[in-house]
Amino acid sequence: MLAFLRARAIEGIEVVTAQAYRRTLAIEQDGATHVGWIEIRRVRRKPALALSISASLARVAPPILARARHAFDLACDPAEIAERLGGLVADRSGLRVPGTFDGFELGVRAVVGQQVSVAGARTLLGRLIRSMGEALETEVAPGLTHRFPSATTLAAASEAQLRTVGLTSARARTVIALARAVAHGDIELKPGVDVERTQDALLAVPGIGEWTAQYIAMRALGWPDAFLANDRIVQKSLGETRTSRVLERSEAWRPWRAYAVMHLWRQAA
Repeated sequence: MLAFLRARAIEGIEVVTAQAYRRTLAIEQDGATHVGWIEIRRVRRKPALALSISASLARVAPPILARARHAFDLACDPAEIAERLGGLVADRSGLRVPGTFDGFELGVRAVVGQQVSVAGARTLLGRLIRSMGEALETEVAPGLTHRFPSATTLAAASEAQLRTVGLTSARARTVIALARAVAHGDIELKPGVDVERTQDALLAVPGIGEWTAQYIAMRALGWPDAFLANDRIVQKSLGETRTSRVLERSEAWRPWRAYAVMHLWRQAA
């Protein structure tokens, strides 16, 4: 999990070490926005994670706990999933699906990451943070300097502003359209929403296709059966070139196909 998050960590927002995950976080509750930092660390000699939060987030501890459970997929039952995935699991039955602490942020990550490498997306997102992210008054923890721009902030951005960070015109328009849909309440990106309805709403956003919608469902909505049938690495790991054939083979993994994606990605690493 830490290796996955480390490869995608956004400078200023996240720091991932060999033992812990730290990030800035903004939680809106009762008309107020609470901003601070959190840290997730594995507890030694126990099958548990320790969550630390800044004093500024103390009033919103319950929703942070819920987000932490989602982000680290703590409700996962590896034995049940391994039984369905069979030989695909091999010796990695505990592999989880990384969620997110912020669904909108994950949606922007997915759009920015379209057709670019993980490293390339990370670079673009770092520029976006420096350009449009809100700088914190002080460095709340080493390496944590900004909060991710809100949907309202990016909804008000211009295409020209987003092009300055390296996004194409098409990608900039998609980010703005997604931000406006989220800011207006037309799309909610969090666990527990109607997956089919949210998928339809995402696909209606110009520039969001099946891969992006499924990726968002997989990580932001926590849908365990999300599947990236047209993902290049998934197809390569399966030795297939036709999406229809990949979908056919994936039927055997329902309703845990998101975990199949993680195992296929891991095989190719």
